[in-house]
Order: sequence, then C-alpha cells, then structure tokens
Amino acid sequence: MPELPDVTVYIETLAARITGQRLLRVRLLNPFILRTAVPPIAAAENRTVLGLQRVGKRIVIALEGELYLVLHLMIAGRLRWLEGKAKPPGRIALALLEFENGVLVFTEAGTKRRASLHLVTSLQGLDPGGLEVLEADLAAFAARLRSENHTLKRALTDPRLFSGIGNAYSDEILHRARLSPIAMTAKLTDEEAGRLYEATRATLTEWTQKLRAEAGGALPEKVTAFREGMAVHGRYGKPCPVCGAPVQRIVFAENETNYCARCQTGGKILADRALSRLLKKSWPRTLEELE
Repeated sequence: MPELPDVTVYIETLAARITGQRLLRVRLLNPFILRTAVPPIAAAENRTVLGLQRVGKRIVIALEGELYLVLHLMIAGRLRWLEGKAKPPGRIALALLEFENGVLVFTEAGTKRRASLHLVTSLQGLDPGGLEVLEADLAAFAARLRSENHTLKRALTDPRLFSGIGNAYSDEILHRARLSPIAMTAKLTDEEAGRLYEATRATLTEWTQKLRAEAGGALPEKVTAFREGMAVHGRYGKPCPVCGAPVQRIVFAENETNYCARCQTGGKILADRALSRLLKKSWPRTLEELE
C-alpha cells in the first residue's frame, strides 16, 4: 500500500498539474470504485481544483464549492497522467478524471477491488486521527506512542496513532532505530522512544526525497512496497546492510514483518505464528541455531 512518502510525491506531482484546472468530467469505468452516492459524482464536474492534501494514506482533491474527491489507493491502486491522444490502460482502469490539460487515470491491478473514490462535502470523519510525525516534537510522539500498549510494529502502523505509516516503512524505521518489532510500547525507555522518533522522521524524509528524485516531476510509476535500497523490508534471507546477518521475517495473513535479529532482537529469532508452531522444538531461536 502506498505510504506517506509515495502519497506525498503523488500529491506534489498532481498539484503541479491540476491546481487551478477545471475538472471537466468524471468517467467511472467500473462502478464499484465510487463509495458515495450523495452528492452525486456529476456534482464534481466543471469545478476548479483549489488544491490537494494528504489525509493519512488518502489523496484529497479540493474542488470549489466545498467538495472533495478522496482517493484511497489501498494495496494495488495507482494513478497515471495522460495527455494528448494517449489511451488509458485496458481492464485495470477504473475511473478517468478529465481535466482541461490532461486525464488522471485511477487504476487497480488484480480483482480484489479495494481502491476507492469518495465525493464528500466535508473531510470530517475521514481522518482517523494519527499523529503527523514530521510535524510533531518528541514529547508529542512519545505521548502518542505510549497512549496504548501495543507492539511497536502495531503502534507505528495504527492510523489512529500515527499517520501515513504502513507495513513497509515501519520495518525500515524499526531497523534504523535498532528496536524489536514486538517490543511493547509501555516498556520503551525514554532513550528508545527518542531513537524511534528520530528514525521515523529520518526514514520518511529520506524516502520521500528519494522517490521525488526518482519521479523527476512525473507521476510515480514504480510504486511498490519492495524497493531497492531498503534495509530489511522484502529482503528475507538477504544480508542486513549493517551487520550482514540474514534478514528474518514474521508472516501473518497478507503481511510480513522483516527484521534483523542481530541489530534488533539481540540475536533472537522471533516466532512465526504459522511456521514456528509447525516446527515446534525444531524452530531456531537464535542466529547461532539458524546457522
């Protein structure tokens, strides 16, 4: 799922193209994508774009007349910009937003249909309330972190606690902070909270800069959770760039947590909810046993 760095670059690129432009027409190629009925989607047509903003992982296009188009890409949703006579892609195109200077194509690969488009008159209720870490100081971050007792992985990815952080960047943040993904927030020391705060800000800032440079002013094309240059996310079995130990993982449902046992857990291999139960006593508990 596109997270804060990806969504930020999407918004910056779109803002340069459509701010001040008139939305001529909204064409729904697959009706499932529209999740609101009032106001009707036709009410967005022939209105000027006033600006764009991010709400969590959502992209908000503000239109004149206090209307907002809210795009949630979820896991497989993506955006493309077409100009001239370029044709939209085939079956994956779900909606076309036709502007005076081009067409914004909302696509989604696969068949699960999780991406969504809303037209609303207010953003109230759309924001789950997560803290914007890049706008917060350490005290606010630590207070939010300790407001509920969860594992660090769950806390960072909870949109009610922190805004825009998902599975991929939480792995990178925790590796940078040298903290276990299953450490409990209530037991975090002030020094560890400070490390996590700095790691969160640095990771999000650096990856936003990388993606911005990679896009080069165009809409991002290679929006993926598995990026070259990541330290641990999506790198199971590969060497940690800091210590060289093989990256480990915990798999749960459709998500996996990647971490370095040497850098983050004192050499301990964390139990996988499925495989460790299957192997029982044969499950390695340390890097030494793994080797």
